[in-house]
Amino acid sequence: MKKNLSKPYILYVAEVIYLAISEIKSKEQNISNIDAMERFMGSPLYEKISSGKYHDDWFEELKKNNYIDNNSGEKISAEVIRLLNLQKEAMMKQLIKFPDLYYAKSHFPLDISQRAINHLWRVCESYELWCNETKNTKLIKLNIIE
Repeated sequence: MKKNLSKPYILYVAEVIYLAISEIKSKEQNISNIDAMERFMGSPLYEKISSGKYHDDWFEELKKNNYIDNNSGEKISAEVIRLLNLQKEAMMKQLIKFPDLYYAKSHFPLDISQRAINHLWRVCESYELWCNETKNTKLIKLNIIE
């Protein structure tokens, strides 16, 4: 996972999600951002993030390294770890996964699916806002904030 040294830790997962959705969209440029997000929802990475395993693995790696980030060399404070745990809980609640996220005949997303899409949208929007604020606009691929 490539990380910008000046990026807040809370945006690391947002970047991973954003890059995965961007990759899906780059393979099929005619699909919408929503369609790309829906396809992401079927991916192993989505499963890992929505189950909390992504954060668990990250925390385990940090714990082994005495909470020193491999990329920046900085120690991650207990407060940041607390915030990352809150992020993990929010991801698990918002990205909860059910086998059939659509009504069989109508193809309209269930409320739980719409909640996940809304959360993914906000995560991607946050990442783009950070890119914009830090003048890293070349990283913006989905153009959600336009």
